[in-house]
Amino acid sequence: MNAIDRTGKKYNRLWFVITLLAGTFTMSISQSSLSTAYPTLMRYFDISASTVQWLTTGFMLIMCVTMPMSPWLLNNVNFKRLFLTILLVFDAGTLVIVLAPSFWVMMVGRIMEAIAVGVLFPSFQSVLLTITDEHQRGKTMGMAGLVMGSALACGPIISGIVLNYFSWRGLFVVFMLVISLVFVGALGGLIRDVMPQKSSHLDYWSVILSVGLIGVLYVINQIGQKNVDWGKNSMLLVVSVGALVWFVIRQFHLTTPLLELRVMKTINFDLAVILTAISYVALIVTTIIFPLYYQEVLGVSPLISGLALVPAAVFLSILNPLTGKLADKVGFRRVMLTGMGLIVLGWLLVTVLTEQLNIWIMMGCAMIIEGGNAFVMMPAVTMGANALPTQLVPHGTAVTTTIRQILGSTGVAVATLVLTTVTQQQNVSGVAASVAQISGFRVTFILMLAIELVGLVLALVLRDTQAE
Repeated sequence: MNAIDRTGKKYNRLWFVITLLAGTFTMSISQSSLSTAYPTLMRYFDISASTVQWLTTGFMLIMCVTMPMSPWLLNNVNFKRLFLTILLVFDAGTLVIVLAPSFWVMMVGRIMEAIAVGVLFPSFQSVLLTITDEHQRGKTMGMAGLVMGSALACGPIISGIVLNYFSWRGLFVVFMLVISLVFVGALGGLIRDVMPQKSSHLDYWSVILSVGLIGVLYVINQIGQKNVDWGKNSMLLVVSVGALVWFVIRQFHLTTPLLELRVMKTINFDLAVILTAISYVALIVTTIIFPLYYQEVLGVSPLISGLALVPAAVFLSILNPLTGKLADKVGFRRVMLTGMGLIVLGWLLVTVLTEQLNIWIMMGCAMIIEGGNAFVMMPAVTMGANALPTQLVPHGTAVTTTIRQILGSTGVAVATLVLTTVTQQQNVSGVAASVAQISGFRVTFILMLAIELVGLVLALVLRDTQAE
């Protein structure tokens, strides 16, 4: 399928999309797969669990700060050059990790990777939405959802397989090799400059103020941690929230803001952002809480608990492209109502059947929840984009991706806190350990059910609108 780039030259659109998604898939796996390597890294560097988790927490913090930069970069930098730079930064960071003599050098490499991922995640969605006809966007974003959902669910599985045969460095060598191949393909002409350019001044104050995201997310991720100085954390939270409030006010007063927050004035876009975030919370909490239930309550091995995630991941991957096509045909409201209904059903089943759950029932519930996610997350992104003028699509996807990441992190932190707190309270009251664990999981399931019911109500008020 041929298309025309900004210079008027033809290019193969299919290979463009494949190359773009190959880079995105690999970087997404690097985000979700590292937890499997934690025990190995703790032994190798002789560090604690609270230290090693910074490989994920620090990654997420940096990624969230660079996400709002993506609209400005897309408007001011040739896309091919931007994509090649993203790949080079990620590859360089991965090389630093492979050669790292200490944990903190490895952390520098992870920060470099996070910068690249933070720019790419909103950018790749903006590019796909921009180069795709509005009536085909559902199908295209279904492919994107397949990539993102599969990477999130399959990352720990792929990591486990690689670590079974190679050292932890081998995992990063695999990432580096794949990204290098994508770089060669992009340099060879598979990636072209396809985004409209509108040069503008970079507002450095906005960049500085956006760092408040780091403070907010840092405090969120301290919830439930032991030996936390909440006096300092409270001060950090106040300063960070103040910086973000200033950031928001400043965007509305700038002629060319770093992030065009006026997109939030579009009602359907707002609903789409909240729905994609709520469905993402369901997905990411499932991939974290369910394995804990498998191991702590059902007593299965880490390998079996990882393999138990495979059916849901496969189901999600199969449904994502199909739901995109369906949204184009029957409308986004019906598709997302179906999805939120499935997500609510999945959490309702695990809540009602908590004491009777076995691994097979939970695998089925995970398939229902993740299947519902396929009907919501990427269709919501597409519907939100359709509600905006074309020139605001990059800003819309940056807002969506950032809010989704923030609420996803918050959801995991709160779910983990509820699980830990309820279990500890039950233990203190003299309840048997097994009963206390089940009580903790039940309350966590009820919390998730309540959150997803809010999403179902929001889906009911959606309207199938076109971009004005």
